Amino acid sequence: MTSERPAAGPRGFLAGQTRGSVQTRESVQTRESGGPGVPVVPQNGGRPRVRARPFAPSALLTTAMSVPLVLGLPLLLPLVVMNQPGSGARDTAYWLQAGLTAYCGARLCAMILARRRKLLQATFWMFCYMAMGVAPLAQAVLGRVPTPVVGPREDLVLAIALVLFGCCAFDLGALLARFRPPWRRREAEEERDSGALARGAEDDRHGDRPRLVHRRRVHLLTLAAFAAAALLVVRLGGPAVFFSSRQEITAGLEDAGLSGNGSEAGQAFVRGFGTVLPLIALLVHVRRLATSRRARRSWSTVAVFASLCVLNAVVNNPVSNPRYWFLTVMFALLFTAFPVSAALYRMSLTLGVVVALLLFPFADAFRYDENNTRTIETTSFLEPLALKDYDQIGMFANTITYVDSAGHTYGNQLAGCLLFAVPRSVWEDKPVDTGVMVGQWMGTRNTNLSSPVWAELYIDFGAVGMTAGMGLLGYAAARFDRRVARASAGRRGHPGRLLLITAPLIAGYSFILLRGPLLQATGRVAIAAMCLLFITTRRADRAVPGEAPPARPRSS
Repeated sequence: MTSERPAAGPRGFLAGQTRGSVQTRESVQTRESGGPGVPVVPQNGGRPRVRARPFAPSALLTTAMSVPLVLGLPLLLPLVVMNQPGSGARDTAYWLQAGLTAYCGARLCAMILARRRKLLQATFWMFCYMAMGVAPLAQAVLGRVPTPVVGPREDLVLAIALVLFGCCAFDLGALLARFRPPWRRREAEEERDSGALARGAEDDRHGDRPRLVHRRRVHLLTLAAFAAAALLVVRLGGPAVFFSSRQEITAGLEDAGLSGNGSEAGQAFVRGFGTVLPLIALLVHVRRLATSRRARRSWSTVAVFASLCVLNAVVNNPVSNPRYWFLTVMFALLFTAFPVSAALYRMSLTLGVVVALLLFPFADAFRYDENNTRTIETTSFLEPLALKDYDQIGMFANTITYVDSAGHTYGNQLAGCLLFAVPRSVWEDKPVDTGVMVGQWMGTRNTNLSSPVWAELYIDFGAVGMTAGMGLLGYAAARFDRRVARASAGRRGHPGRLLLITAPLIAGYSFILLRGPLLQATGRVAIAAMCLLFITTRRADRAVPGEAPPARPRSS
């Protein structure tokens, strides 16, 4: 018997296709675009393409939930805050702050209602809405700020305007990330015509294989995590110190000779290795257990995972660590365990705003012990926002005033962040944290002040450099989000895919990077980068074992 080949051309192709092969192409498109596809025959011949059906509104939140969200974040909540009694002036700064809050709320709603998860962009707008929007608006209504603004009112107006301008630049950069040059579009069309996307080769589009987690190096990292955490616990005097207060942690560091007298680098490395290594080891095991049934049946893997949970409960608990770091830990764990859950993504962003505005200021009670406990007596829900850590707008205004007095640093602060590991004995003029430098210039007793990324860019490069930097930040965030979405869509991701572990960690830590100062945040960033590079491989035979995703059927 001889098999008859389908005739050439589009009609012959469709005539030679079996019903099963057409369903195969539709199933491939279903996994790639979230819905069934429709075969489309080109007019000039060639291989038929699969065109996705119009996007169905069912992928978004239901109308009963989306309408209150759209009305609540950009409109209702700012209006509720503005209608509270207070002694704040209703001037230009006040109305600019109201406009900034509405803009950030609208962009946050867009991230929550988006069809695809955008972790980095969503965390950026979540931070802007909380720390640069609602909290400063409450301070403007009450006429009270956590950190005094030493400059004239015009500097505060300029700071709010520059924050709004930087947010627009971030949006413009994210929009430019969607543009592809004509040659890139032609390459993508050729790959679709040749069936490369149907074979799951979009991860190798640029000739690069995906980065995976090395199996044996993960074991070494786990052992190093236990050793580093044990060293930290021993140096601080035992596990009980981690459940007392942050004040006891500071005292333990001073007793161990790791705080003060120029030894901040030693403190950063000891605390960084003792907290970052256990977290990354836990994320790798969470990813493996979430994707591999064989790993869940292995008693050794489950035992190591349980031990890492106990270890992180000691060294990364919210009592002994800053609240922003604990927020990083929670975000990283949630989005690693549920990498494609749209419901969890939307619920985390929505509830995160409520928790940050209502509960986050009261979590500072763990900073002090019983004899030095700071209590908060409030008659309005706005007062904790004016008494606590939301000083980003005020510190940006103080940075503008400082620049008018001392001038720009022209990249010196950024160089200090990049070369943070260089000891001051070698670099005598090594810059200090931007928040500390501005606080010392202001003459405040507490120099542990924030320095948002807007202020970090402005003190080095001015308004033009700040705008360009925010645009580049938006471009990089959008590109990274697209890469993560492509890696996690349709269950194509390898169980040991490193990108699906790195993305939640970066998204959670972005709150610390955006709040600043950057010099304080670079220590843990460098440690995490070294750990991730150490466990990276491109060979699947050396990667963490697990249940591979189902193979994609090829069309006839």
